[in-house]
Amino acid sequence: MTTSAPERAQAWKPDQLCSGVVAALCGDAMLHFRGGRLYRGARLLAVPAPHLRWDGPAGELADWRGLTDALAMRQLHSSPVLHASLRPDDALQRRLFDWLEQLRVESLHAADMVGMANNLQQCFYRWSRRVYHAGLTETEAGMLLYTLLQMCWSRLHARPVLAETEDHIESSRAGLLGLLGGDLAGLRRQRQRQEAYALHALQIARQVSQRLQQFHALQEGAAEDSSGPTEADRALSLLMAEDEDETGGNQPLPQAVSGSSAALAGGGQHYRIFSGRYDVEWRAASKVRPAQLHDWRVLLDQRIKSLGVNIPRLARMLAMRLAQPQMDGWSGGEEEGRLDGRRLAQLVCSPAERNVFRQEQYRLRADCAVTLLVDCSGSMKRFAESLAILLDVLLRALDQAGISCELLGFTTASWNGGRALAEWRAAGRPPHPGRLNERCHLVFKTFAQGWRRARQDVAALLKTDLYREGLDGEAVEWACQRLSSRREGRRLLLVISDGSPTDSATVMANDPFYLDNHLKSVLARHEQEGQIDIIGVGLGLDLSPFYRRNLAIDLSQGVNSTIVTVIANVLMQARRR
Repeated sequence: MTTSAPERAQAWKPDQLCSGVVAALCGDAMLHFRGGRLYRGARLLAVPAPHLRWDGPAGELADWRGLTDALAMRQLHSSPVLHASLRPDDALQRRLFDWLEQLRVESLHAADMVGMANNLQQCFYRWSRRVYHAGLTETEAGMLLYTLLQMCWSRLHARPVLAETEDHIESSRAGLLGLLGGDLAGLRRQRQRQEAYALHALQIARQVSQRLQQFHALQEGAAEDSSGPTEADRALSLLMAEDEDETGGNQPLPQAVSGSSAALAGGGQHYRIFSGRYDVEWRAASKVRPAQLHDWRVLLDQRIKSLGVNIPRLARMLAMRLAQPQMDGWSGGEEEGRLDGRRLAQLVCSPAERNVFRQEQYRLRADCAVTLLVDCSGSMKRFAESLAILLDVLLRALDQAGISCELLGFTTASWNGGRALAEWRAAGRPPHPGRLNERCHLVFKTFAQGWRRARQDVAALLKTDLYREGLDGEAVEWACQRLSSRREGRRLLLVISDGSPTDSATVMANDPFYLDNHLKSVLARHEQEGQIDIIGVGLGLDLSPFYRRNLAIDLSQGVNSTIVTVIANVLMQARRR
């Protein structure tokens, strides 16, 4: 596995916690985190400074605190329009100007918010140590930039520079103080006024850029015979969050690719279905011979037995996290509570008797409905057995926990459009026809079925000739409609897929991102309604371009108990309406 499942699960939980913090601080419910990056709705917000770059799964909770507070302060105290209008054209000056603006907003925390001040300080110190130990201060340009940023941060926050490197920067500090003394003082003085502050920040950026150009000119002759990076290149790397390397770290799984749909925009932002007369909904097991289904069920049971997952323990965990206390009658014979009328005779006969009261009795009962929706497109065939094992274990645990659940799948009834495409061609190929295929929805287990009744049907996941193409947006809408009829307080939809929506006929007749954008619009609408929690589980792929709540797992090596626990933890994050 490229990035271990426990690490991805651990990162998912802080995403949720920090989303709540940044939304509360800024008063903007659209702000949220995905994978350590801040989004407003579906739009990714830029990382304004390298010291706010997320370190991935290796990060500690303290790193999350500083990152969250710093990005919240940027949203609260900086006008992006004004900042964009003042940014210089030179790349180095522009990055330095962006960073100085971030240092400004971080210094504007309230005086009584001591915890936030410490979080911001530790965030900057962490970056400072990493840069120092990486050797980026060993060149003149690197030392110049590092010293400048230490001085600016110290002036703005009225706190000491990192003690570990204080002696190291002393000589550079004295030189910069003579060059930029007035503007450094101006940063602190004008930090409450963005435009006035920017004048000093721009002057500092120009002066530093000129000094770096001098370093570059001095080494230009030596660089002619060398293909290695110059002083200016190394200095620029200090300011480029996107290009910093993390040695020894695990690389994240690839991210799903998406874009805008010209066809959908041209159609007035309405998703169209050219012909729905061939759409079907099948009980998946009805497409498999009973003998074959029995053999597959035996195979799954053998694989699950060898897996060694403690399903009863998993069920207890789910029950404790997804259940809530509900009144379940009365408990009599109590020493306090309400007087029990049935024991009045006992009270008259024995006035000293105290066990004549009754109390309300509560029991934990599951108040959650879970739908597992599986992408049955052709690329998922390679995961069929592992996926069937994983889902069967989850269904068994949910059933033992008393949690209502169902298992659905989605594919198409034909390859390359089928009869719907033939109709479109016969109609003269009108432009922007919308979806051109025969939608097929599969039911493996319904809410009304227990796991024992549906266990044979679950084995139909191994019938890979059902796996064709995927219309994710329509499938999510279908699953949400089924969930909406449930009365449980929590409704959770877990979508398991290995890629973007795909249907070759629809793509050719519209554009490559037509189905992608429909999926995004469906997810955005249900996210806004807030009635159903939707989580995307990517198999070997990061689905964050589509799903606000998402998790990536790697099934290339099969299922293990760790992956099962990770998925269970995701289920236990469901919120109550």
